[in-house]
Amino acid sequence: MEKELPYALAMADGRPLCLAGIWDSRADPDNLPGTEPKTFAVVTCAPNDLVATIHDRMPVILHERDYARWLGEELDPADLTVPYPSELMKIWPVITRVNNVRHQEADLLDPIEPEEPGLL
Repeated sequence: MEKELPYALAMADGRPLCLAGIWDSRADPDNLPGTEPKTFAVVTCAPNDLVATIHDRMPVILHERDYARWLGEELDPADLTVPYPSELMKIWPVITRVNNVRHQEADLLDPIEPEEPGLL
């Protein structure tokens, strides 16, 4: 079975990106008070043209102008859950070791040529 090649994605200008997420904590009678388990998920949307070349969905990436709105009191900022503009992003293939949390090497996100032998 052939492994799928992982890809990294970033802002084309190198600036950090902010992913939209949701979280919750739940009271559990089996846990000590103050130790409620917390859950977190990254919100996804349809892919933009760039990400569509590798996947059928992508994380919601927030524009800096929308950070406060996403984190604020608004009950339904659903209009922010749209694909980020392709022209502001870049993607590149990376080594499959990135898929294992035991690997922490600095070169995990270095670009590779997909056909390089021994990298899969």
